[in-house]
Amino acid sequence: MSAPRRSVLALAMLSMLSEEPMHAYRMQQLIKERHKDDVVNVSQRNSVYQTIQRLVRDGLVEIASTERAENRPERTTYRITDAGRTTMSEWLRTMLSTPAPEYPEFPAALSYLPNLSPSDATAALTARIGRLEQRLTVLDGEIANVARFLPRLFAVESEYQRQVVAAELTYVRSLVEDLRAERITWPFVDGAPA
Repeated sequence: MSAPRRSVLALAMLSMLSEEPMHAYRMQQLIKERHKDDVVNVSQRNSVYQTIQRLVRDGLVEIASTERAENRPERTTYRITDAGRTTMSEWLRTMLSTPAPEYPEFPAALSYLPNLSPSDATAALTARIGRLEQRLTVLDGEIANVARFLPRLFAVESEYQRQVVAAELTYVRSLVEDLRAERITWPFVDGAPA
C-alpha cells in the first residue's frame, strides 16, 4: 500500500479530529470559524467529503459513530487513529522543513504580463495594490484580536501571511512605478509585437 497522500485539507481535518471526534460538516465549519480558510480551501463541500473518505481508506481516521435524527440525513462522526496522529506529525514536520513547489496565480499572471497593453497591466496592478492594502488591514486586525485573547503561537500563520502580503505590496508598487516611468520595455502592444 502506498503512503497516504499529503494535502493541506487532509492535514487540517486530522488536526480538527485530534481535538475530538466530529463529522465532516463540523470540520468544514470550524476551519471557517477559525479563519483557517485563508490557508485551507474548504469552499467545496464535496472536497471535504472526498478527503475524509480518503483518510478513512488510508486508515488515518475511522468512523466513531453514525446517527440519524428525525427527517435529517445520516450523520457520521469520525475520529483520528494512532496512524493518523503519526502521519499528521510527519506531514507537519515535512511541510515546515521542506519548501515545496506551489503554483499560485499571481506569478503565473506576471509571466504572461506582455499579453496586456502597458496601460491594462498598470491598471490591473494598481487595483491589486488597493486589495493588498485592504488585506494588510484585515491581517493586522486578526493579529491584534488574537493577541488580546491567545498566545502568539495562534497568530503565527497570520503574521506570515502579513509579511508575504507586505513584501508583495512593496514589489507591486515598485513594478507600477517602473511601468509608469516606462523603465520596462514592452515587446507587445495589445497582444501584437510592438
